[in-house]
Amino acid sequence: MKKLLFIFFISINLFSQEDANTIRTIYDNSLTNGKSYQWLDYLSNQIGGRLSGSLNAEKAVYWTKSELEKIGLDKVWLQPVMVPKWVRGNPEFAYIETAPGKTTNVNICALGGSIATPASGLKANIIEVKDFDDLERLGKSNIEGKIVFYNRPMDETLIDTFRSYGGCVNQRYEGAVHASKYGAVGVIVRSMNLVLDDLPHTGSMTYGDIPADNRIPSAAISTNDAELLSTMLKLDNDIKFYFKQNCKQFKDVLSYNVIGELTGSEFPDEYIVVGGHLDSWDLGDGSHDDGAGCVQSMDVIRLLKLSGVTPKRTIRVVLFMNEENGTRGAKKYAEESFAKGENHIFALESDAGGFSPRGFYFESDQKNFNQILTWKDLFKPYLIHFFELGGSGADVGPLKTPNNVLSGLKPDSQRYFDHHHSSSDTFDAINKRELELGAAAITSLVYLIDKYGIVTKIKL
Repeated sequence: MKKLLFIFFISINLFSQEDANTIRTIYDNSLTNGKSYQWLDYLSNQIGGRLSGSLNAEKAVYWTKSELEKIGLDKVWLQPVMVPKWVRGNPEFAYIETAPGKTTNVNICALGGSIATPASGLKANIIEVKDFDDLERLGKSNIEGKIVFYNRPMDETLIDTFRSYGGCVNQRYEGAVHASKYGAVGVIVRSMNLVLDDLPHTGSMTYGDIPADNRIPSAAISTNDAELLSTMLKLDNDIKFYFKQNCKQFKDVLSYNVIGELTGSEFPDEYIVVGGHLDSWDLGDGSHDDGAGCVQSMDVIRLLKLSGVTPKRTIRVVLFMNEENGTRGAKKYAEESFAKGENHIFALESDAGGFSPRGFYFESDQKNFNQILTWKDLFKPYLIHFFELGGSGADVGPLKTPNNVLSGLKPDSQRYFDHHHSSSDTFDAINKRELELGAAAITSLVYLIDKYGIVTKIKL
């Protein structure tokens, strides 16, 4: 008969003045001697956008590996993973046609994974919808042969912009699948963005099980041009839309997760993971999504060592490949970890931009969360107040078990979607101090998890 032995930790003031002093030292070192900003400068400006399967992604793999080796870790290695290779090709072009020869150019970009239009482009009447229910109400007779224009904006009333994003991203990801059922010939999606500007925002999309011959091209349109198109359709629902894109899907190619490890001094078989995703979309240089999370994670072990901390548990930095269009790096890491029987007690991902940190989300049972809540006072001097149960991150999610804790850094999100998946996700949008505060916050939480462990369940 199996029994469960519960090991509990004191849930009141589970920290000491030594912890407060160590966290102060971590912050001081990050703000005065951090490397995250310097690393991100190189990753963004010398390598650039890092779409899975691209030459830049390969360059990023070998450069980050070399930088981790300089930190003095016990082990740094590459974990092979097959990833999709999608290429955008020549810049997209689109216009609205109100009469033969009378056109207005608009800004679009192909969605990641989309097929190309015919070589001469695609022109058809266009019909506006807000959601998939609108497609059902309109029916095939009103949609067949037309381009479907999904124009459901992000909800401006939600303070948590990730909730707003989550409330409308399905039209981007699944829009082609649903429109195809009604005979649409193409899809145009309003960019996932809370401001009105001229920048289209890309992102992944799916065709589900639609045969290759029946797939339709899909693109995002800028929010300014989405407003224009919607207004013009209200005045004349017989206008036409033209777009041309040249993207192509190739066979999967070999890439790698980049992993660095510092072996624990007391509990080497208990693993703490901190990471971000090394790949990015190709329109900008991926500074916020997710270069910031990668360099913050890279600096964790360096900052611990610089602050005089010798970790008790094994700490791994994992730079995951292919989060943006497949999460294959995350799945490969989890698959091999479980196959080896590795005990991951904690995993944290930074994948919400390099803005000022506000706190953390945790995927945890209540006992572990209660322990974490006892540390809140240690973070208040650094204006970190948000400790809530919620989602962690796409790359650490596959590591979840009933007995461990996952976490996601929560920076201020109000400006994140201005840049997300667009050509403005560039290094000039990064604030050095904010980035370094994020690195310090992550390092401080890792320090506490390493020192105190988690509330564990051990099968006897």
